[in-house]
Amino acid sequence: MQKFTRHTGKTVAIYRQNIDTDQIIPKQFLKRIERTGYGAYLFYDWRFAADGTPTDLILNDTAYEGASILITGANFGCGSSREHAPWSLMDYGFRAVIAPSFADIFSSNAFKNGLLPIALSEEKVSALAERSMLDTDHNLTIDLESRTINGDTFVASFEIDEFNRHCLLNGLDDIELTLQHESRIHEFEAQL
Repeated sequence: MQKFTRHTGKTVAIYRQNIDTDQIIPKQFLKRIERTGYGAYLFYDWRFAADGTPTDLILNDTAYEGASILITGANFGCGSSREHAPWSLMDYGFRAVIAPSFADIFSSNAFKNGLLPIALSEEKVSALAERSMLDTDHNLTIDLESRTINGDTFVASFEIDEFNRHCLLNGLDDIELTLQHESRIHEFEAQL
C-alpha cells in the first residue's frame, strides 16, 4: 500500500449527500479482482449518458483534470460493501475524500487500501466545496502526521484513530501488517 504522509493536490467537488457505492463504481464493472483499471468507470452512470456521451458532471470538465482530493456530501460510500469503490477512486487519481461523514464499511475499505477519508463539519465541507467550484485550481495540503488541512484561506484539523493513521503513514495493508510478525508465525508453525 502506498504511504500517505503529506499530500498537496487539486480539489474537485461532487457535493451530494448519500452517494452510494453503486454510483461510485456501478455493478457492471465488478467483473475483475485486480485493484487497477477501475478509474475509467468511476461515477460512470453520472459521467456518461446511455449512449456513451459525456454528461456535464464536473469530472468531465478538463479544468479539474488531475484532481486528487474529492470533496463531497454526508454519508459518502453508503450502500453495498464493495472494496471496488476505493479502488476506483484511487485508480482515478484520488488520494483523499473530504466529507461530513462516511459509511462505516466504505471508510474501513478506504483505510485498508490507502485512501484517506477525512470527516469535517458540514460547514467546513460546504465552504471547501463552494471554493472548489469557484476555483478550478483550488489546492489543499493534507498532512497526516499533524492531522491538518491547509489551503490558501483554509485551515482545519481532523481526527483519525491511531491504528489507521499508523497504517497509512507506514503503507501497511492487512497482509503487510501480518508479515510484520512473520518470524513469530514461523515459530508457531514449527511447533505444530
